Amino acid sequence: MKPKHIETVYGIAKEQFAEHGIDTDAVMSKLDTIAVSMHCWQGDDVAGFEAPDGPLTGGIQVTGNYPGKANTPQELRQDIDKAMSLIPGDLRLNLHAIYLEADQPVDRNEIKPEHFSNWVEWAKAKNVGLDFNPSCFSHPLSADNLTLSHHNDEIRQFWIEHCQASRKVSESFGQALGTPSVMNIWIPDGYKDLPVDRFSPRERLMNSLDEIIKEPISRDHHLDAVESKLFGIGTEAYTVGSNEFYMGYATTRDILLCMDAGHYHPTEVVSEKISAVMNYVREVLLHVSRPIRWDSDHVVLLDDETQAIANEIIRGNFLNRVHIGLDFFDASINRIAAWTIGTRNMKKALLKALLEPVDRLKQAELDSDFTSRLALLEEQKSLPWNAVWDYYCMSRDVPVGEQWLQEVKQYEREVLSNRA
Repeated sequence: MKPKHIETVYGIAKEQFAEHGIDTDAVMSKLDTIAVSMHCWQGDDVAGFEAPDGPLTGGIQVTGNYPGKANTPQELRQDIDKAMSLIPGDLRLNLHAIYLEADQPVDRNEIKPEHFSNWVEWAKAKNVGLDFNPSCFSHPLSADNLTLSHHNDEIRQFWIEHCQASRKVSESFGQALGTPSVMNIWIPDGYKDLPVDRFSPRERLMNSLDEIIKEPISRDHHLDAVESKLFGIGTEAYTVGSNEFYMGYATTRDILLCMDAGHYHPTEVVSEKISAVMNYVREVLLHVSRPIRWDSDHVVLLDDETQAIANEIIRGNFLNRVHIGLDFFDASINRIAAWTIGTRNMKKALLKALLEPVDRLKQAELDSDFTSRLALLEEQKSLPWNAVWDYYCMSRDVPVGEQWLQEVKQYEREVLSNRA
């Protein structure tokens, strides 16, 4: 669609939303300020640069081998640049510890801010914030799927030191970039078959986490988060860091609770949990993903659950308490396209949520006028939100509609196809 046509259609849509009390210009300005943290590991299949040819462990598997995977930090940043150029609004980047850059091998418990200085300089140039994660997987000392809950004191201490070092890296990001880095701790710990002692590993995990976070760090620079999981490959029977464990831990230690859309029972949804946990935790971190039958980390769609997550954030007025991140790794398709599709869909969901007449809907609910509530919710679905989205993209100098796909295809021909 030509720019003139986009403007014309947007003008009509603007009038329609105004009839419902929605200022679309104000909505777009608000959307500009909502950061979505892209995950670096979509670009290289969670290989990292510590030992990029090493096997993945910890219940992590990447499906597919699409040509053009990033093999170096420079290639990965180049690909992220391309993806970010196709996505409107505020963005961040989430790094794992295995994405360090060092001239000599550095073990996980010895990482330092200097090993991520190139990422910081890149982030400054891009004007984006950085988030961080310890990498408690794909390492000789995580081979048996036990890390912070390990019964071996030396192994457990190694992972404690790794997470402590990671907090320093995260703090340095916040200091350098002027926006707090959210550091999320996820561990693969658990058992393939039924354990006899379910308590001791969780007691060890609790003590390990207490040791990790005991040094105070300003929330202006760094935020701690913990992430539960229902099960994983090799931990089908028992996961130490369960939902109940981490909810209790985050609540009693006043840190962030991370909720991943694929880490619960198939009938559970994150959108339902947000308003519940907000009564007990100060802030939450979201990993928006798309599970299919289990935590398979498919590219985020603009589906019912993604929309419901966005609606809960906006309806609950939680924008200042929710950190939105993405978590998927699909190597069966062009990796830059995966980033673009997933992140644009999260942004679309937020736009649609901002275009709801929330105050009017809440008032109908308070008045027990459930007829109006249902009618308004359903009629809202037919309003031309996509015209606002197209105009938003055009006015923020990113491709409209499927135009971004042509840029990705061209990038694939000119850049990705030349990689080994």
